[in-house]
Amino acid sequence: MQVMLHSGSVPRTSTCPPQSLRRPGLRPQRAVPAMVRVSAVMSDGDKRFEVEFTPWLIVGLGNPGNKYHGTRHNVGFEMIERISQAEGISLNTIQSKALIGIGCIGEVPLVLAKPQAYMNFCGESVAPLAVYYRIPLRHILLVYDEMSLPNGVMRLQPKGGHGQHSGIKNVIAHLDGHSEFPRLSIGIGNPPGTMDVKAFLLQKFSSVEREQMDEALDQGVQAVRALVLNGFSQHIRRFNLGQKYKYHKV
Repeated sequence: MQVMLHSGSVPRTSTCPPQSLRRPGLRPQRAVPAMVRVSAVMSDGDKRFEVEFTPWLIVGLGNPGNKYHGTRHNVGFEMIERISQAEGISLNTIQSKALIGIGCIGEVPLVLAKPQAYMNFCGESVAPLAVYYRIPLRHILLVYDEMSLPNGVMRLQPKGGHGQHSGIKNVIAHLDGHSEFPRLSIGIGNPPGTMDVKAFLLQKFSSVEREQMDEALDQGVQAVRALVLNGFSQHIRRFNLGQKYKYHKV
């Protein structure tokens, strides 16, 4: 099978990731990227079997710095790190106020990102990265913590609202009010008793909760891989159903 990269109207042979998704360095200037379209064609050139790939932007929401490492509010960062490790994608470039890595899952190119502005300003990274790499809304996946779900329970959706999540609100605002992008929410549970919400979000997990979260992150990597390769297929519906009844005992 031959992989072709189409930029404008001039195709050229390429391997994943394509050249237009490999732009190292700080604050690229005056770059006008072409729309990226990657296609796989059978070696005999039979166009009937051509498959096109649109890149993905996968963004984990969190706060930078050791102070926030391992806290409930940073599980989005943890998921990006797990995907990075599983797929061999190095997070080694700063662009648009985010630490990014460029690689692929299978033949599908993607950009992994951890915004380095704080949670309330993460849209300052998401929108410019999406514009720079010409990634459509339907391929911007946000990964974030969700208090309405039990600890370690996840939900993968093609779109939704902000659910009062400050990071999601900021992303939507920077995407001109559009919210039609996929999201992977990772449950962290609710604050116990009268505990302050902010204190709860910046708290680290108990040993039991940490074990649940580590298992969930591994499951999340598999779900993200299935989404990138096959879209919102039956596999994703089964994943969501399994997560819904994750802790139910028969």
